[in-house]
Amino acid sequence: MSKLSPIIVGAGPAGVRAAQTLVAHGLRPIVLDEAPRAGGQIYRQPPPGFYRSKKKLYGFEAGRADSVHQDFAALAQQIDYRPQTLVWNAQPDVLDIMNTTTLAADNIAWQDIIVATGATDRVLPVPGWTTPGVYTLGGAQVALKFQGCAIGRRVVLAGTGPLLYLVAYQYAKAGVQVMAVLDSSSLSDRIAALPDMLGQPALLMKGMYYMAWLMAHRIPLKTHARLLRVEGEGQNKHDEHVRAVVWRRESMTAAEPAIGPEQTIECDALGFGYALRSETQLADLLGCRFGFDAVQRAHLPERDKAGRSSVPGVYLAGDGAGIMGADAAELAGERAALALLQDRGVQIDTARADKLEQRLARIGAFRKGLERAFPFPHKWAELADDKLIVCRCEQISAGELRQAARDNHAQEMNRLKALTRIGMGRCQGRMCSSAAGEILAQACSIPVAQVGRLRGQAPIKPVPIGMHALKSASAPVSASPSTQQTASVFHVALAAGEDE
Repeated sequence: MSKLSPIIVGAGPAGVRAAQTLVAHGLRPIVLDEAPRAGGQIYRQPPPGFYRSKKKLYGFEAGRADSVHQDFAALAQQIDYRPQTLVWNAQPDVLDIMNTTTLAADNIAWQDIIVATGATDRVLPVPGWTTPGVYTLGGAQVALKFQGCAIGRRVVLAGTGPLLYLVAYQYAKAGVQVMAVLDSSSLSDRIAALPDMLGQPALLMKGMYYMAWLMAHRIPLKTHARLLRVEGEGQNKHDEHVRAVVWRRESMTAAEPAIGPEQTIECDALGFGYALRSETQLADLLGCRFGFDAVQRAHLPERDKAGRSSVPGVYLAGDGAGIMGADAAELAGERAALALLQDRGVQIDTARADKLEQRLARIGAFRKGLERAFPFPHKWAELADDKLIVCRCEQISAGELRQAARDNHAQEMNRLKALTRIGMGRCQGRMCSSAAGEILAQACSIPVAQVGRLRGQAPIKPVPIGMHALKSASAPVSASPSTQQTASVFHVALAAGEDE
């Protein structure tokens, strides 16, 4: 059987380097990407008509961002590039896709696929987090990069991880008044992590520069900071907005934390997040085997050093397979493409492949250091009040999750989902599953690795009810029964909509 064009899902650093490698070896890949322009979240490009220099947009990363953008643009005539295309379902031989502009749905056959789906924020809710004016750190950064918009004039940034300080630096450089940076980690954590991070001195110095710059510009950097609640104001729920955040100094990892007094910071917006989590839904639907990664405190699809998953023809690259950063994503994208070529019988430069693996291993050691420097706030679930809303889609509280564990002996995430509807809302668990898993583990007094993960479900991301029914296969294969069933569902939904 003839080989179909390889498919790359995602046009961030991993996807771009994968495409470049495949083209260099004579293949014409299909590149599917949700965004209107290549670059991913880290190198997101503003829309046409919005101009800001790359130095202002990307800072130290301007050169690398420009390289990714220019190299991908040079591939225009050698790839089948489909921007604004959402892959919302995956089957053994077919991907279900939708153009996010026209809402036209289609399916596309695949034999080899490189999954480079990136990452999103790991959210640990706090009372008041659904108040208008509260954003994730990644969302705050995207607003600044994409259209030069800030989430507020007086902003507090909270959580932990390198992104916290990068966003604070970017906002302050853009002229926003950063009221405070509230970090749940501590200086002692970062000192203890130094030996692991010395292997990547350039990355280490970059992070230290951001912190030093913020301190030099008298932006308060608070450590051991526990975000207690967000306070809003407004005449009614329709015009409510952030008024202040309340926090206190509290060691969230110590056995007997030292607790300071509550402190209030007036502001009009909050950006928060506790590092990043991989977007693994597509890998799950493709049938990849998962395992628990203790460093990243998450279940991740398994892969070998070259990026091969447990499913033949499925390759994993970039932060969608484990958070490693943009530099590692470029290397992993190239390595996964070389693995795909090798499996197709194409001769590759094995010395280059070995070098890529060595560089990725060094970054992996640095990644362990980052987790030590910015540890997960392990006492978060224990301190979460029963009234805290964990799932904003279904309005499910921490108390409801604990009750399901207590009264119905739920000790596994999919059982918890069946009992409470956690993960059944608009986000399909993408935002709430990490927090829900922590609550369940705490309620059952078991390690978080034991509670498992929510199984991936289609649609991976929300699709409109007005999505046009499937038209045709993009390659000479028949749609599978599940694809045909999906089409029937949308035909029924559309017919119902027409009668209203």
